Amino acid sequence: MMTTRVLIKIGGRAFEDREGFVSLSKAIRSTDHTQIIIVHGGGSEISQALKEAHRQTAFIDGIRVTPAEDIRIVEDVLSGRINKRIAALLSENGIPCTRLSGKTDHLFTVNPLIRHGRSLGYVGEINHVNARPVLESLKRGCVPVVSPISVDGDGNSYNVNADSAAAALAVASKCSDLVYLSDVPGVCTKDTILPSLTIRQASQLIADGTISGGMVAKIESACEAVNGRVKRVHITRWHGPDTLRKIVREEPTGTTIQW
Repeated sequence: MMTTRVLIKIGGRAFEDREGFVSLSKAIRSTDHTQIIIVHGGGSEISQALKEAHRQTAFIDGIRVTPAEDIRIVEDVLSGRINKRIAALLSENGIPCTRLSGKTDHLFTVNPLIRHGRSLGYVGEINHVNARPVLESLKRGCVPVVSPISVDGDGNSYNVNADSAAAALAVASKCSDLVYLSDVPGVCTKDTILPSLTIRQASQLIADGTISGGMVAKIESACEAVNGRVKRVHITRWHGPDTLRKIVREEPTGTTIQW
């Protein structure tokens, strides 16, 4: 049987406690012929760490502006605290992991991101993906757990939106599915979850303002992934261990974006 490769991006408050990772581990163990890659964000913990350091936080289209004074804090939270915790919780529940960041063997190389003509500081836009460390981890039977902190050509650390990092890695590692797990059930219009969207429909919902705020970056990343030949992108909540099995079997959950 052919092996399926699925990238799961963990964000929002999708997994706030240990029990969530027990459930995720169970799902990974019970899904046959499927390789799993995990990319994580950590917005709420970054915001808290910056608040404790008496730093102000600003966002443009859901992307955190990251001045030079903040990048060390952001990197410590993402590549240190959160990455270590996720890998430890999965390992405790029988899932061998490899801890990686975008800086590992230049997994993600970036240019400074410019949005609406404005610099976002040490926020990067990925221009090259070296998927080798991720593929080598999968070959060893380990789940890569990836922090989106990345580097420019001079080795400087950059914060990268985790949704964008997930999309770029899903394309480079030839995943069939990209799953954005979050605290929202899907893309909603008038309190109704849209079960499916084409790229054209998604772009129109951004243009007319139906999709706004943090969901803009997520949808734009989803469209980039589909354009890069990822077959399906799913935006959904975690509904227990069956969530992953349903996605692999192409059973509807949340909103699915495809060509």
